[in-house]
Amino acid sequence: MPNHRHNHNSKNHIFFGSTTVGERGQITIPIEAREQFSINPGDKLLVFGDIEKGIGLIKASELNQFAERFFSSFQSKDGDDKK
Repeated sequence: MPNHRHNHNSKNHIFFGSTTVGERGQITIPIEAREQFSINPGDKLLVFGDIEKGIGLIKASELNQFAERFFSSFQSKDGDDKK
């Protein structure tokens, strides 16, 4: 199978190929994308959308880590919440 990875003038933007939506709405994420983002069977993905820009996926664990860091920034040194 040919390598479909293509850089779009930036090391942060990668085209991983295409996928087809099945009858039940399922898609297969290309292996290169799964490897790049450490997506494994059983991982939960959150689906976000922008009407003009399209659909994006993020691992739920990544969002959980962000939320933990965000909310911990509101904790005072003695463990009490700031008000």
